[in-house]
This record gives sequence, C-alpha cells and structure tokens, in this order.
Amino acid sequence: MGMRLRAGRPGMWRDGADVLLVAAILALFVRAFFVQAYRIPSESMEPTLIVGDHLLINKFIFGAGAGRWGPLVPQREVRPGDLVTFRGIEDPTHDLLKRCVATSGAEVEIDSKKLRVDGREMDETGYVVHSDDRVYPRSEFLHESFRRRDAYGPERVPAGSLFCLGDNRDISHDSRFFGPVGTELVRGRPLLLYWSRDAEAGRWAVRWRRTFHVPH
Repeated sequence: MGMRLRAGRPGMWRDGADVLLVAAILALFVRAFFVQAYRIPSESMEPTLIVGDHLLINKFIFGAGAGRWGPLVPQREVRPGDLVTFRGIEDPTHDLLKRCVATSGAEVEIDSKKLRVDGREMDETGYVVHSDDRVYPRSEFLHESFRRRDAYGPERVPAGSLFCLGDNRDISHDSRFFGPVGTELVRGRPLLLYWSRDAEAGRWAVRWRRTFHVPH
C-alpha cells in the first residue's frame, strides 16, 4: 500500500514552523562558531578594504587549539601578513580589523614611517599607503599621537600577542597606540567580500567589481 500524506492546515503550519526553527538554530550555530558578517566603517584599511565593504569573517580558522581538527576544518595560528578581526582593547564592544605585521617574540620598530621587524625593513608595497607627506621625528616635544605614528619602538611583541597595523598607515589607530593584541581577542579572518556599496554616491551605488572578492 502507498504511504498516505497527512493533509490539513494545522500540520502544514507546524511543519513550516519546525523548518524555520531548525534553520534559525543552524544560522545561530554558524554565526557563533564559523562565519559572521562584518561591515567596514572607516578608511583605516584602505586600499585593501574601503568604507561600505561587507565581509564574511571566518571565525574558526584562528580558533583555540588551531589545527586539532586537521584537514576536515583547517585551523592555524595567525601569521604576519594576515588580516585579522579582534575585540577592541579600548572599547571591547567594537571589533576592529587590521593587518598582523608581527607575532610574539618579534621586535617591531617604525622609523620615518618604515616598518622593521627583527631589524629587517619590510616590503609593504601593494597594500600600505601613506596619505600624509609629513614625517614626524622622534621628539619628546611632539604629542604621543604624532610621534608614535611615524616613529615607534623598537619594542618586542609579548608572548601570546600580535602587533597589528592598518594599511592606511597615517590615519589608522592601531597597535602603535593601544599596544599589542592578545591572541585571545582575535575573532577571525576575512573570508569573502560579498557586497560593497558607496553610500555617498547613492542608495544603489553598488561596487560590482568588488563583489565576491577575496581580501588579502
């Protein structure tokens, strides 16, 4: 005998509610452990990421115990050059997105805007920009916000910490000012730029060329 399909509006509504409930639970699970949406609100990471970019953040790749799941769900430690999101040090209610330039144990120095790690000048061509031609010297007569922008250290990154800078180096508020970032504050890494809109150009000014771009 063939299987009878149960008819009736109450059952249909209940089944629909069950599907929505499962979908909601899965969405919350994915958001909590794997992926989260993130919008770029400032110019501190230009030109890599610009205001109006909407990203999906991989929250699992830098998880605690990185690597324990093997090839099934790849995890690893943060490396220099990685883009990372992390909980704000000065304001824990806001997440920040910067580029890790050095990990624990490395010595960081910035001299006349040039970044050196362990005494070696880093080639940051292709992602770092300087919007201000002025170079502030190492002078005690300058306010710390100016002096630290172009002249920092040398300082060694503490154990369990990262040194993170913005790509738009002259306007970014980063580890030069609030210090190294503890690895326990790291949220994840940009996975995909799924949407970008220029709000100043109008409601429908979508930057189609940036859609589905993988930032690095």
